[in-house]
Amino acid sequence: MAGDPADAPAPGQVRAGAAASNSTPASTAAPQFSLAPPAPLAWIDGRFVPATAAMLPVGDAGFVLGVTVTEQMRSFAGGLFLADEHAARFGRSLATVGITIPYPLQEVFAAAAKVAQSVHAAGRPEDDVGVIVFATPGDLAAQHSGKSGPPRVVAHAFPLAFGAWAGAYEAGVSLRSVTVEQVPAACWPLALKCRSRMHYYLADREAHAAEPGARAILRHADGRISETATANVAIVRGGVILTPPAGEALAGVSLHYLRGLAATEGVPWQESSLLANDLATADEILLSSTPSCLLPATGFDGKSIGTGRPGPMFRRLLNAWSRGVGLDIAAQARAILGDRPRAQDAALSGAPLAVDPV
Repeated sequence: MAGDPADAPAPGQVRAGAAASNSTPASTAAPQFSLAPPAPLAWIDGRFVPATAAMLPVGDAGFVLGVTVTEQMRSFAGGLFLADEHAARFGRSLATVGITIPYPLQEVFAAAAKVAQSVHAAGRPEDDVGVIVFATPGDLAAQHSGKSGPPRVVAHAFPLAFGAWAGAYEAGVSLRSVTVEQVPAACWPLALKCRSRMHYYLADREAHAAEPGARAILRHADGRISETATANVAIVRGGVILTPPAGEALAGVSLHYLRGLAATEGVPWQESSLLANDLATADEILLSSTPSCLLPATGFDGKSIGTGRPGPMFRRLLNAWSRGVGLDIAAQARAILGDRPRAQDAALSGAPLAVDPV
């Protein structure tokens, strides 16, 4: 009915097709622009999704059984570092476990680079990010009505938790012997980068109980040194760097890069089985890992290593690493730590403060 109040526009509105007398035409309204940064992304099974939507079913074999092949990378200025090397190791780990993913490695790691860029763009330009790529066999048949698979592949990223290690460049970290042993090669080869890490967790709990903040040194059953829960181990003795041979520790991507830096610097490098006494009497102990790159261990089982301070070989190689990536690695961590509380870094990373995956 004409004149029916139901036909009248609501206050501030104009009925479609009606003349808008005494009002500003919509076409002259100021455009609205959003200044919000782009939303961080994740990549799951070939699709980019908002990072907050990155989820797996609780019945996935990666969650139920811990059958997860993984790689962690970091960025410098938002770009992935040593991505090709990480991709190659990821491929070897997939083959070891027998997981066949439906995507070429090049596509997976290109997606990971885009995810890293999205998280970096949402933060501060001087910050950098950690990037995880992982694959699982997919749904566990026992929890999905007898139907399994297919494999799942995920890439996600997060701001690096610089507060977890920024102070260690100057103060060093402490290492502790523990009763928890390295997984025997008869269980799975140490070249496999996987998420089955209960032994790491228990080892670090034991180390922390003996000395708060200390990291565990894992040994083989016969006493040979393997690695920490989060880093490869090297010692310096008489100007020579010594590391456990292949097969006694994870083939660390960062350790391989460090070896290249040592060669460029003219520093001799040898592979040799190490025992606890070799660490205790070393001139220096070096820890290489992806997020922090290189850290000094200045104490072992409650006693100082060398002078008890970061040594000249550590500083020389960290400087060489910084030149290689085009920024002062330690200064970046300290500067960002000064702007962001350490506890916030831990919350952003979702990891304990001591974690630096290799």
